[in-house]
Amino acid sequence: MPSFSLSFPFLLLVFCFIGLLAADDLPHKFGGDVCSGGSDRRTPDIRLNRPTSHVVGNCPAEPSPLVMADDEKYGNKMVISLTPRLYDYVLNNVREHEVLRQLREETAISQIQVSPDQAQLLAMLVEILGAERCIEVGVYTGYSSLAVALVLPESGRLVACDKDANALEVAKRYYELAGVTVKHGLAAESLISMIQNGEESSYDFAFLDADKDMYQEYFESLLRLVRVGGVIVIDNVLWHGWVADSMVNDERTISLRNFNKKLMDDQRVSISMVSIGDGMTICRKR
Repeated sequence: MPSFSLSFPFLLLVFCFIGLLAADDLPHKFGGDVCSGGSDRRTPDIRLNRPTSHVVGNCPAEPSPLVMADDEKYGNKMVISLTPRLYDYVLNNVREHEVLRQLREETAISQIQVSPDQAQLLAMLVEILGAERCIEVGVYTGYSSLAVALVLPESGRLVACDKDANALEVAKRYYELAGVTVKHGLAAESLISMIQNGEESSYDFAFLDADKDMYQEYFESLLRLVRVGGVIVIDNVLWHGWVADSMVNDERTISLRNFNKKLMDDQRVSISMVSIGDGMTICRKR
């Protein structure tokens, strides 16, 4: 019979090994979330504006898409915050016209252009309205205006206004490629001219994505040009999230904050701010 002094270290080693195996299996037995590399996920902080912490081991470092409002007056409502992976899923479910895709890829280096999901929403709003006469202020190279023009009827009319003549040249090339007709002009001057020509209340839809410090002036002109029941959509109302950050107080951010506040109090329109892209506010003229 082996002596106790020889067998005890061996038995101790065996018990320790068994204990390690049992501990490793605990997450599986109790419903824990274990990553492919064997490390547990950290519990996500799902309160609003507090993304999930990066995880350890081989777990994905992407934050949880779920966030929760801090304030109980919102009922601790859980909402989706788009992570890169989830946004890729959204984009994979966008029906993008071939000419739109070509234009987007040519100007992909720019962050000025609207995203494909935004363009699809604009086109959908135009179709729901049955719009025939549309205005866009702030065209850049024409991605959003082309998305709108593609769903207009043959009798439709789109006026695209921008102060950058070079950008408009790119837009014109793609309008021709898509076989749509768009009237071009220079922003503020075009709007004033349209009002002077008696075109008030004759447009169904307008999209505003121009100089942020000019938003209020452009909005007032568009409100005169759009009919009762017509829609005006304003882009960049969340402005990279800076409008909600009291530490950011540059001229454009302050201008957008003031514009959003005035729009909130403006009883001439019904409004809905949506967190698509850089934020859009959809206004219906009363």
